[in-house]
Amino acid sequence: MSFSGSNRPPGVPTQPQGETVAAYDTYLQAQRAVAHLADKDFPVQLVTIVGTDLRMVERVTGRLSYPRAALGGFLTGAWLGLFVGLLLTLFSTEGSGTPIFSAIVIGGGFGMLFSVVTYSLTRRRRDFTSTSQIVASSYALLCRGEQANRARNLLREIGGVQGGWFGQPAATPAVTTTAPSGPPGAFPPAGPPPPVDDAPRTSPPTAPPTPPSERP
Repeated sequence: MSFSGSNRPPGVPTQPQGETVAAYDTYLQAQRAVAHLADKDFPVQLVTIVGTDLRMVERVTGRLSYPRAALGGFLTGAWLGLFVGLLLTLFSTEGSGTPIFSAIVIGGGFGMLFSVVTYSLTRRRRDFTSTSQIVASSYALLCRGEQANRARNLLREIGGVQGGWFGQPAATPAVTTTAPSGPPGAFPPAGPPPPVDDAPRTSPPTAPPTPPSERP
């Protein structure tokens, strides 16, 4: 899903244009972001959703057998027969019968026959039913340069904003050291450090104590 500058998409594959204003993990989040911009009267024709790292995911839903193939074919053919029967009813005259029931039965029979024959031809190679999807690892929201900053401001309410003034972290100011101001000579120049006396210090000798017999 994309929104280009004009209502008509380009006829040939072209690279998306614009600045990345936000990024989301799922497509539902990107879809919600575009809906949020539309609610704010933002020109959403300037916005493009770009999925990156695309993958084809096939989810197996069950085992396929002849009864299941026949039932699925009958239901598909019955829906087609109902549609044809309604068209025939609109263009039929009042005296003719209603062909809706007959169209449902005939369509269901042809659908069941086609489904059983197809399953018999691919039975050995594909005995299961599945659904396929194209999934991206992330979805970026691009916007034209003239409205990119406004889109970022509006998307800040729901998060996911990237790039631009709001998306970049604030720079930490560098700490600089300046010399103190004053008249010349007010602060003496720093001299060399005082010498360090590495010689070991010894305490003066003390006299031995006097024996008790020699005391007066």
